[in-house]
Amino acid sequence: MDDRRGGGRRALIAIVAALLGGAAFLGYRGELPGWPPFGGGAPETPVTLAAAPPLDPALVTAVVEPALVHISASTKPFGLGAAGSGIVLTAGGQVLTSHHVVKGADTVSVTDVGNGQVYPATVLGYDSTADIALLELAGAVDLVTAHIGSSAGLRLHDEVMAIGNAGGTGGTPTAIAGTITDLNSTIVALNSADLTRKSLTGMLEIAAPVTSGQSGGALADRDGAVVGVITAASGEPAREVGRAPNGYAVPMDTAMRVVRQIRSGTPTDDVHIGPTATLGVLISDAKPSGARIDVAIYGLPAHSAGLLDGEVITSVDGRAITTARALRAAINVRKPDETVRLGVTGAGGAQRIVSVVLALGAPN
Repeated sequence: MDDRRGGGRRALIAIVAALLGGAAFLGYRGELPGWPPFGGGAPETPVTLAAAPPLDPALVTAVVEPALVHISASTKPFGLGAAGSGIVLTAGGQVLTSHHVVKGADTVSVTDVGNGQVYPATVLGYDSTADIALLELAGAVDLVTAHIGSSAGLRLHDEVMAIGNAGGTGGTPTAIAGTITDLNSTIVALNSADLTRKSLTGMLEIAAPVTSGQSGGALADRDGAVVGVITAASGEPAREVGRAPNGYAVPMDTAMRVVRQIRSGTPTDDVHIGPTATLGVLISDAKPSGARIDVAIYGLPAHSAGLLDGEVITSVDGRAITTARALRAAINVRKPDETVRLGVTGAGGAQRIVSVVLALGAPN
């Protein structure tokens, strides 16, 4: 994974320093050292707050491990795919993971760490912008569930543990202790499965050598509460300049907002719910407006409906499409077998309306 840009971090440090300085200034009451406060009376007795107990790695691991799963995702026709981790949310088999673990998968198989059983899984929904997905395991009962905490109370230098399927090898999850070094990181993540890049914001940064396969795993606090979903690890550029390895996680409050949206059954431009519909096209932004069809994939809906490479989609059911992202968002809320009416502009400027029946696609 690519490291985040350093300029924003320096700005953040400067802002924090300014705020701390302002707080000290505003707290000044006009007293001189060794003098009693105005109005007489004895000096106030300073209060010392007790330090939090250190994180016990063995205790945290024992609490979290049974509520984790190993995930294996594969794609047709060659069986290529990804391995990752997941967090059990319900005894009946709802599992939280990273979207990139199941992106493009035709089949998803899940091994529960608590009972060792293997389950086929269905993707209930996902938000690719937050890198969060919700799975459901077929036939699962009485699974050990994770203690879900809140990320709202996290502070810099808090001790945490990243626990997941390091290397994608299964077996006993790997637990790595570290401290939180940033509460609001922006990173550009490289998906090693398909080499796509995605900007992720609002990430927790952890000073710990997180590795591939731990994606979708748990970031836990000293009580064993899950406060984040592991997403990324620092990549080669960071190691080349001598930086210590670190990892990134989606804050738990962000992840659970996506889960609640999926459970509500109401899709949004970012949150897809249920089976994924596809036009079967590779697209890019058109100039001056629209979504250009770079490739209409043979045998899939757009190609079968007569759409051609180089044509531009300008509307879906009368709604204007100005960018490739807008087209993806419009299809994101549809379901397989639905019919959409596409406004299309040909190479010579001719415009037409084409009806296309969407097909079942993989989580995109």
